[in-house]
Amino acid sequence: MGWIGAIIIGGLAGWIASRFMNSNTGIIVNIILGIVGAIVASFLFGMVGVNFSGVFGYLISGFIGAVILIAVGRKVF
Repeated sequence: MGWIGAIIIGGLAGWIASRFMNSNTGIIVNIILGIVGAIVASFLFGMVGVNFSGVFGYLISGFIGAVILIAVGRKVF
């Protein structure tokens, strides 16, 4: 997936996660949450042998990872 696709899908995943977790974040934070969340979720799921592929897989992993990051952020702050 190219950079533009990663930004679009990451932003969408971050936005869905922010709505799911009732978080008021801006578009830039949503994109960062989605992209970093996808990296975190891919790493965590890779440790247990689960791999996501394609746009839908990236969206799912970005959503799950962003939810994890929002929850950890709430615990820290």
